[in-house]
Amino acid sequence: MKHILIVDDEADIRESLEGILKEEDYIVTTSATATEALELIRDAEYDVVLLDIWLPDGDGLDVLGQIRAMGLSALPEVVIISGHGTIDAAVKATKLGAYDFLEKPLSLDRTLLVIKNAVLARQLREENAEFKNQLAEKASVTGESVPLKALRQQVKLMAPTNGRVLIYGESGTGKERIARTIHAESLRKERVFVELNCAAIPEDYIESELFGYRHGAIPGGPQEKRGMFERADGGTLFLDEVGDMSLKTQAKVLRALDEQRFLPVGASHPVHVDVRVIAATNKDLEEEIAKGNFREDLFYRLNVIPFYVPPLRDRKEDIPLLLRVFLSEFGRQYGRPRVEIADEAVKLLQRYHWPGNVRELRNVVERVLILNPKVSTIERRHLPALVYREPAKDGAKPARAEEFATLLEAREAYERDYILKKLDECRGNVSRTAEALGMERSHLYRKMKALGVSFKE
Repeated sequence: MKHILIVDDEADIRESLEGILKEEDYIVTTSATATEALELIRDAEYDVVLLDIWLPDGDGLDVLGQIRAMGLSALPEVVIISGHGTIDAAVKATKLGAYDFLEKPLSLDRTLLVIKNAVLARQLREENAEFKNQLAEKASVTGESVPLKALRQQVKLMAPTNGRVLIYGESGTGKERIARTIHAESLRKERVFVELNCAAIPEDYIESELFGYRHGAIPGGPQEKRGMFERADGGTLFLDEVGDMSLKTQAKVLRALDEQRFLPVGASHPVHVDVRVIAATNKDLEEEIAKGNFREDLFYRLNVIPFYVPPLRDRKEDIPLLLRVFLSEFGRQYGRPRVEIADEAVKLLQRYHWPGNVRELRNVVERVLILNPKVSTIERRHLPALVYREPAKDGAKPARAEEFATLLEAREAYERDYILKKLDECRGNVSRTAEALGMERSHLYRKMKALGVSFKE
């Protein structure tokens, strides 16, 4: 239920409005003076304040200014009411931040409509503030390692410019987070941040996603659709996995970047935009150019300011800080705000090579919290067995069945995968794994050594 404060020196108006609003399921408080109204607003949260201009101990517009200057985390919407309404008073009230201006005698229908809209406006304002806070969290770069400090310094230097940015890095390193950080520290931070994963959109649809369409150009779709470039006008467009874009689409993106205008599918007139483009890729684009998969001219348009996000294995000193961030995030999400992690577990996580980078670490933290709902401190024994593994020295990937030369090789590969699976299920406990496999612990150690299963106790 929404809380309304009525501030008016006329008792009849206060009582009449109070009765009507209570019938509409509002909580209502009334006041006859400016002094009392300000005290009430300091002590309680109101959604809307109906504020008369003429009060026995002050001017309603002065009260409005004092409300705005209070610095409350959740300001109410203020609707000014007056029996001597003038255009000048209405304009002044609006400049001071009033939501609307009502003249006496009050129209019941208009008053209820204005209050309803004011409540909705405050709700949207709060939701927008919360959304911005969530985006700010996503736009923070966590880490105190030398590579991360250098990256933050580069962001601080380049973000305020309008230069295009190309972010390199392996999958899971946090390229999107860097893009959001650049936007959050740029001159466009109050405008929209729009992102498109070029690898996730089928070739037949990516042009309409980027540039939109008009007049039902897409069968079965709506008559018109604004593309990503148009939606990002005045803000930032983030093109993730830009290396997966087809040559045909690359040509159209190149023209849009050069001219800052484009022709939506089915349109007869171009759309002009002001967009800063940030692109990201996990591919070597110069190698893709040599293969004929990426346009050289587009590469030079995008690669004005190159950024490189290092993999997690090159900045393992950041893992303790990342763990605290993820534990806090998922702790709030799952109603467990005070989950700690033992030093021994942290050291084990720092020894792991993290092929999936920060994304994999985040997933491991969430998995451990879900599987251990009553644990207040994460110990080494709670960690999945995968963190005990060591990377293959030659970087080889698991072989497919058709790649085995003999039955013995295929059987050994199956046994290796099966043992690793059981280790995962037993959370790295070798004794429990041996019991689950129906074999002696010493026999399991010998088998693991024979199969080349790297494992750290």
